[in-house]
Amino acid sequence: MTIRVCMGSSCYLKGSYRVVEKLRELQKDYNFKLYGSLCFGRCSQGICVEIDGRLFTGVSPENVEELVKKVLQSA
Repeated sequence: MTIRVCMGSSCYLKGSYRVVEKLRELQKDYNFKLYGSLCFGRCSQGICVEIDGRLFTGVSPENVEELVKKVLQSA
């Protein structure tokens, strides 16, 4: 699984770095590659995270673990 977190200015200001920190913690339990990315073009809906080519918006440090689990279950 590949996860890309938007690090564009809008998502960054909304706290995308905290989502990255949470995902780094989750890497201990889940097998995925983590990357930063430039803008996904959905600035008003951020924080944006792309998982295996699927874009998710409104991601937060509080809901990112649930999102990862949901994507893994559907795979």
